[in-house]
Amino acid sequence: MSSKAIYEATGKDLINRHIASGTALVPCRFATFEQGTIWEDELGKNPWLTKEQLVVKPDQLIKRRGKLGLVGVNKSAADVRKWLSEHMNKEQQIGACSGKLRHFIVEPFIKHDATEEMYLCIQSGRRSDTILFHHQGGVDVGDVDALALRLEIPVDTFPTGEDIERTLLKNIKSASIKRILTTFLLSLYRVYVDLYFTYMEINPIVVTNERIYLLDLAAKLDQTADFICAKNWGEVTFPPPFGRDAYPEEAHIADLDAKSGASLKLTVLNKSGRIWTMVAGGGASVVYTDTICELGGAAELANYGEYSGAPTESQTADYAKTIFSLMCREKHPNGKVLIIGGGIANFTNVADTFRGIITAIETYKDALIQYNITIFVRRGGPNYQEGLRQMREVGHRLRIPLYVFGPESNMTAIVGLALGQTPIPKEHQLDFAPKQLPKPQTAPKPKIELPELTQKLLDLVCSQAPTRQDLGQGVSTAQTLFTDRTKAIIWGMQNRAIQGMLDFDYICRRTEPSVVAIVYPFTADHKQKYYFGNKEVFIPVFSDMDVAMRKHQEATVLVNFASLRSAYDSTMQAMQHPQINTIVIIAEGIPENMTRKIIKLADTRGVNIIGPATVGGIKPGCFKIGNTAGMIDNIVDSKLYRPGSVAYVSRSGGMSNELNNIISKDADGVCEGVAIGGDRYPGTTFIDHLLRYEADPNIKMLVLLGEVGGVEEYHVCKAIKDGVIKKPIVAWCIGTCSDMFTSEVQFGHAGSLAGSAMEKAVAKNAALKAFGAEVPDSFDTLGVAVNKVYQKLVKAGKIIVKEEVEPPKVPMDYDWARKLGIIRKPAAFISTICDERGQELSYCGVPISQVLERQLGVGGTISLLWFQRELPDWACKFFELVLIVCADHGPAVSGAHNTMVTARAGKDLISSVVSGLLTIGDRFGGALDRAAADFCAAYDRGQHPQEFVNEKRAKGELIMGIGHRVKSINNPDSRVRELKAYVTSRWPAWPVTRYALDVEAITTRKKPNLILNVDGIVAAAMVDMFRHCQLFTQEEGNNYIKMGSINAMFVLGRTIGLVGHYLDQKRMKQPLYRHPWDDITYMSPLN
Repeated sequence: MSSKAIYEATGKDLINRHIASGTALVPCRFATFEQGTIWEDELGKNPWLTKEQLVVKPDQLIKRRGKLGLVGVNKSAADVRKWLSEHMNKEQQIGACSGKLRHFIVEPFIKHDATEEMYLCIQSGRRSDTILFHHQGGVDVGDVDALALRLEIPVDTFPTGEDIERTLLKNIKSASIKRILTTFLLSLYRVYVDLYFTYMEINPIVVTNERIYLLDLAAKLDQTADFICAKNWGEVTFPPPFGRDAYPEEAHIADLDAKSGASLKLTVLNKSGRIWTMVAGGGASVVYTDTICELGGAAELANYGEYSGAPTESQTADYAKTIFSLMCREKHPNGKVLIIGGGIANFTNVADTFRGIITAIETYKDALIQYNITIFVRRGGPNYQEGLRQMREVGHRLRIPLYVFGPESNMTAIVGLALGQTPIPKEHQLDFAPKQLPKPQTAPKPKIELPELTQKLLDLVCSQAPTRQDLGQGVSTAQTLFTDRTKAIIWGMQNRAIQGMLDFDYICRRTEPSVVAIVYPFTADHKQKYYFGNKEVFIPVFSDMDVAMRKHQEATVLVNFASLRSAYDSTMQAMQHPQINTIVIIAEGIPENMTRKIIKLADTRGVNIIGPATVGGIKPGCFKIGNTAGMIDNIVDSKLYRPGSVAYVSRSGGMSNELNNIISKDADGVCEGVAIGGDRYPGTTFIDHLLRYEADPNIKMLVLLGEVGGVEEYHVCKAIKDGVIKKPIVAWCIGTCSDMFTSEVQFGHAGSLAGSAMEKAVAKNAALKAFGAEVPDSFDTLGVAVNKVYQKLVKAGKIIVKEEVEPPKVPMDYDWARKLGIIRKPAAFISTICDERGQELSYCGVPISQVLERQLGVGGTISLLWFQRELPDWACKFFELVLIVCADHGPAVSGAHNTMVTARAGKDLISSVVSGLLTIGDRFGGALDRAAADFCAAYDRGQHPQEFVNEKRAKGELIMGIGHRVKSINNPDSRVRELKAYVTSRWPAWPVTRYALDVEAITTRKKPNLILNVDGIVAAAMVDMFRHCQLFTQEEGNNYIKMGSINAMFVLGRTIGLVGHYLDQKRMKQPLYRHPWDDITYMSPLN
């Protein structure tokens, strides 16, 4: 979401902190109060509260507070406290909206004359900012649109004081006040631009005694500019509209969205509602909401939301669990329904997202049954068949009423089923669920007053939002954007999208790939392999865009997959190259100021911008942008491999694929389609593309899918009226539901929010119909309208139905075929200890979150990853003790010595540590396995310890695990002592350890340093652990010993010390080591 309203207190604080010094503005003083605010604390922080007369009012995005009697003026502190107690948590009706007053602002009362009140507003538009000023302000200001003076400030320019004074302050008589206001307005506009405000209204602004006071302020910020402005903004809260509470679940999804490359949105409309939705796609989510409201479900609709942009399985699971947690709080006598809908996905793997939803269903299975929840699913797109199969299976397995439909059904047909308007089809009926659900209790539809669209009003609306043509900047319509020879450069290493473009080229029988180069600044120049049919092709990858452009002058299109943070710079750079005539910006969430600068330069250079926030577009038989139209199977089903007769333009990328499907069924297919993008300021508008389509003789009819917000559709009305568009056009604007809600709802696209009556979808649909467009009754019947116009053109002979030609077969990628389950191949590796593929990493089946929550520690992690089971706490603690005592034994031992020498030779950490580890063996630290094997073999044979010692002496073999160079029975090793104490007190049985101690008693009689060393105690204790924890068979235990698992304890522990020695040498910057001559005996071979 881009433009978001902020508290009045927030807006005033931002102005206080950032307006330049030297203006006549008196810094705004204010205190905010909520239910938990302690009056005395605020008095301590703001002493002026008790010393001055005050103004108090709610700060909850409520308009016309004065006329509603919600402003307390010229009150004492005691009066304000009483006023707050009377209004805090009070239910307030404002129009059709009802809500509680919870957030208030208290300010000093500014004594002034009514003639000193003025009106000021700054608002952003597509090509300019507008400052509106009226020398009279206050609650009775009247129609400011008609009264105020306007100064248009083109994007990326700054007004002069002369501009301000000449244009806005003509009605100010006092020269000193003019001077004061001019200085202030220039400084305020600088704040507006620098802090990415999108709207700021001050009414009234008061000038008294040559000082300026801001009495009432309403403002909006561009939320997407957070990555630029976070430091200057500080902590900014974006409150919900009045009448709707903020829910922690909404904040959770917003946080999830911020951390994801996908789009995740959630607005709770009515927590007690019966109808819940989980819709994929910004445009589709609006269409589903429209249909629910049209079928009488507005009063029972619980939420609005969408998930799109290929969220991961775990993100989708999290989103679905959040929905289920909200649904399963209050029971409804008729049960509840969840509509999991969506259009035909372009690039989201439907099966992956559905697996996330299935995880949530399995988690909430008992609650879903308890709260009588019925689920309806409709989806299409990549791997949708597998996704739908899994959804059907989980419904049958858990006995949850779950009805599943694919792209063969109308996109919103499941809404009628969910709302009981139509019975469940016979082939989908379940023996444990009713054949038809109850209908919602329909609420009366609100009376919508639409302005009469006179010629004068139409001209006014169009003049306030001029098109490129109006400004004389229109690009020639004689040349199409894409042909079967169009060449593109791709910004970003988007392998799947690029391969999809090449597959489309092949199925369209292009002679060569449409992608000629890739720009990716994060790698060195190289070549990347792709497939063109069966043939391997190599596409060059450049780290520098200028080099790519210079070497590929034939490229005329840039498809920009850069992130929202870098899309602006890369797009502006691309427009420096005259060869580029079209740039597609995929990223969503680019700050509006940046988008407007892109549009300004594009207008100047005659470049077509598609996007931002788009999937792109398609020219069947010629060229496809990125992931548009999805996988090859959908391209074939929608006949996009050859041109049809219908061209469409849509805001929504997701809905463009649904249009492909509709047009292929109800007409002869698509000739060209463009999704201009969901942001408030798309680079090109509907009329830009419709005029191109009008000039293309191959296009016989047009389809427009508009939406609530903006006025671009009125340019289409004007073009039809003026005879500029003569071809028949089918048009529908989604978002007709916006009038059904009592509070403002921001839909999935940043631009889908009505700012005036003219921007409502209902008004635009009525206007389009009045001017001659074919407008269906709803999106559900859009296909019928398309077919109606198409059949007329066929009968008139304007469209000649052609015989279908079979497209070439495109080989399927191995990875995709494997995901679809249509091939199998023996795995090169088998792993049984760890799985990172699911929602979260798991160690031997235990999710990493549980490993952390249960505090299994390092020992528990070793037990899972090494031994594939959860061992008892005493065993895990022992592992940790072993790691501690084996971590290091000084710099003189061979491992540490090697590491230090290697570090001092300037080698890296890994090389240095490995050089130390390579010394581990029977002579140094690696005797654990041999000691374990020897002790348990002797014990198992029933050999007396003395016989064992004698046998080793007779063979001339050392007893592994016995002996120490320094320590002795008189100078015992404290490490052994601690481990021995732990084992003998915690082990359920320790016979092999006892045997080793008996061996020690014999060997120390011969020499006091022949003690049981660390290797020996650890080896014997590990054998006892394997044999007596009751989790291993003796064979399993013996196998682990043979595999080296006991030695691994020393290796893991000693690695800690070796890293320490490496860091120690580096920290002290020790020089290259050279061994001294006097420590070497030099001998001649002849001696």
